[in-house]
Amino acid sequence: MMRATLALIAGVLLAAITVATQTRTTLEVYVVDVEGGNAVLFVTPAGESVLIDTGNPDPNARDANRIMEAIKDAGLARIDHLIITHWHGDHFGGLTGLAKQIPIREFIDHGPNVQPAAAADDFLTKTYPELTKAASRRIVKPGDRLALTGVEWQIVASAGEVLKTPLPGAGALNPECATFEPADNNAEDPMSVGSYITFGRFHTVHLGDLTRNMEFKLMCPATLLPPVQLLLGMHHGQDTSNSPVLNHALRPVAAIMNDGTRKGGQPFTMKSIHTAPGFRDLWQLHFSELSGQEYTAPGLFIANLVDDQPPAMPIQPMTPPPAGANATPAPAHSGKAYWIKVSARTDGTFTVTNTRNGFSKTY
Repeated sequence: MMRATLALIAGVLLAAITVATQTRTTLEVYVVDVEGGNAVLFVTPAGESVLIDTGNPDPNARDANRIMEAIKDAGLARIDHLIITHWHGDHFGGLTGLAKQIPIREFIDHGPNVQPAAAADDFLTKTYPELTKAASRRIVKPGDRLALTGVEWQIVASAGEVLKTPLPGAGALNPECATFEPADNNAEDPMSVGSYITFGRFHTVHLGDLTRNMEFKLMCPATLLPPVQLLLGMHHGQDTSNSPVLNHALRPVAAIMNDGTRKGGQPFTMKSIHTAPGFRDLWQLHFSELSGQEYTAPGLFIANLVDDQPPAMPIQPMTPPPAGANATPAPAHSGKAYWIKVSARTDGTFTVTNTRNGFSKTY
């Protein structure tokens, strides 16, 4: 009797997932709040899934649990492809907790860590081999593709290298290159795995934490990437990335920034994206104190608040506090975490929804 009941339940769940897959016609994108880290889940109309990054480490699996909420909302039974863009803790830290909760079929990364750090090196030598043992691991290079039904997914950057030839629709000389401003960066961010995704006439891009200097390699003197409707990630909105050579040449209609309350959203970034030709709206996972009122997006477009709300946000942007163990902690956000969801259609239109307030907009 017990076996028959369990079989019936399993059959019902499988049927529900099958029906959801058959009726889905859009490419769904969940930008999950992992407190200034990165976790973006793609679900194709065929029910295939790609997860880019897994958020921060936490003994209570905070970010892994938040990602699982999105996975359950999408009706997924496994992750088909997991891309770890690079070996910084806010991108791979939640992987161990996530792998305990859902099967992962393929692990994708850029190869060895190039910025020595005890946490990353220990993870790569001990934990990662165990996690990938029952699956497959692929070290990708620019030009590689992910096998997806109805969605073209091309790797455009990895391990410090970029495409050799422009994608279709790219190749134009970029006038922004003449005024490019380089920036300092660490060793690992430029290694990020960058992806260009096409669904019919809808185009989007997620470049991990690629820096300004890597953006220059991608887009100068001629562009390697064609314009997109939606720009994802934006390196948390930090000003070591988000150069006009990228933002202006991609000409996004909208962008979603995976920022934190004191991570990203600096004036350089905000001016760069808002002056992109044809740009309309910036959506953010958090209010950023580094934006102040001077550069922030309207609250309708911001998914998450903080536990102790201040009476008002200062008008002028906050100076970024020094990093390190003695840094002043950012305002806490320990309550409900809201994602920003995108539903994209093959005609190039897409709808973005802020799940905190239910506000949505179609482009």
